[in-house]
Amino acid sequence: MATKHFDVVIVGAGLSGIGAAYHLKANCPGKTYTILEGRQAIGGTWDLFRYPGIRSDSDMYTLGYNFKPWTDPKIIADGHTIRNYIQETARENGIDKHIRFGHKVLSSSWSSDTATWTVNATNEKGEAVTFTCNFIISCTGYYNYDAGYTPEFPGIKKYKGTVIHPQKWPEDLDYTGKKVVVIGSGATAVTLVPAMTDKAAHVTMLQRSPTYVATVPQTDVISQALRRVLPEMAVYRLGRTRNVGIQMGVFNLSKSRPKVVRRLLLAQVRAQVGKDFDMKHFTPVYNPWDERLCAVPNGDLFKVLRKGRASVVTDHIDTFTARGIKLKSGQELEADIIITATGLDLQMLGGMQLAIDGQPFDISKAMNYKGVMFEGLPNFGMMFGYTNASWTLKSDISSEYLCRLMKHMDKHGLRQCTPRNSDATVQPEAFVAMRSGYIQRAAGKMPKQGNKAPWKVYMNYAMDLATLRYKPIEDGIIQFSNPVP
Repeated sequence: MATKHFDVVIVGAGLSGIGAAYHLKANCPGKTYTILEGRQAIGGTWDLFRYPGIRSDSDMYTLGYNFKPWTDPKIIADGHTIRNYIQETARENGIDKHIRFGHKVLSSSWSSDTATWTVNATNEKGEAVTFTCNFIISCTGYYNYDAGYTPEFPGIKKYKGTVIHPQKWPEDLDYTGKKVVVIGSGATAVTLVPAMTDKAAHVTMLQRSPTYVATVPQTDVISQALRRVLPEMAVYRLGRTRNVGIQMGVFNLSKSRPKVVRRLLLAQVRAQVGKDFDMKHFTPVYNPWDERLCAVPNGDLFKVLRKGRASVVTDHIDTFTARGIKLKSGQELEADIIITATGLDLQMLGGMQLAIDGQPFDISKAMNYKGVMFEGLPNFGMMFGYTNASWTLKSDISSEYLCRLMKHMDKHGLRQCTPRNSDATVQPEAFVAMRSGYIQRAAGKMPKQGNKAPWKVYMNYAMDLATLRYKPIEDGIIQFSNPVP
């Protein structure tokens, strides 16, 4: 099969990939591009996950694109409406015509002689296909789409019921009248528990340790009122600006005054679950934002707990039994269905292997540059969103930066850009400074960050916006080479 050449290859047709394609078309209209998508659908996470209640854990004024208003009244949105929003964006801008579905990228190798990447993939028939390009933008997210993370539970083979991981939710699952146990305490668990109480006999959330959970409004009444007098884009930008400010304010206050934020978070839980509820189930041992905060729209989790349709158990698993789970305390939880909401299997670049001039490149040993590129890796960008705010806030401005970078190279007749560190005082640090279990398990797979700019990942939208959108491309660290012949 003949090799096809494009100026840019985008890997992944999810939220980031469709956004990157839009920015490329808008800012570099002369560039040719293709999107290689391993699955058969647009949407990434929002197409893959189909469990009951699947929704955003960020408001859609910040999770939505900066160029396309979110017009649905719900700002904590259902998964299918987010998927429709991404698909609509692709259709409206002709991006869907550039997607090659069923194309799984296996490896990419850079040649300095030709200033091109050779991208090796398999197509929907399992056949090997090859592409060449001048620039790669990886929009694959940060986890393995093929399987989630499930610990080795003792005695699980004894269990006679159904075990499900949310990442592989069966379309035909009927949980009507069933006793359900959800193992986990993160965003997936707090979403599943209230969503399944509509049919299940009872739903129990089994957690080893509590997570901070905060009630957020499902709709934005301010924006709904403003729609009567302002254009949709103006309303969207105002809502986006306001919510960015709130997110940054809460995060910064959590870091500077953790005891104050802790008291506020626990007080709002106590007010909703009632005075007789045991608060140990929502009282973490860590400070707010040491792990990601879980948001529940309109307090739906707390409502089903008060009504007795769901319960929370904080304990450790001793063993699975034929009828359910025996806990370290001796209690046994009977269950017809057990859902292992135990997290993701982190994977960088969708598992793509990299090489530069014939030598393997290990991304886990490289420092990240400006949150977008990597030390020593030419013509390669990666979309990685915020852990303390919405993913798309970062991916939008990262895409804009990469377009600025490519235009700069074209203007000066240069074909290669490579971040290089020559500062001996820069010390490598963990890429994501969070204590979450799935982050800690994957520490060895992730790249590094430095202890100062431009190698430090600040997780701060205002700082990144100034850096990526306005600061000069040439900073003495990113090196340009390979003039056009």
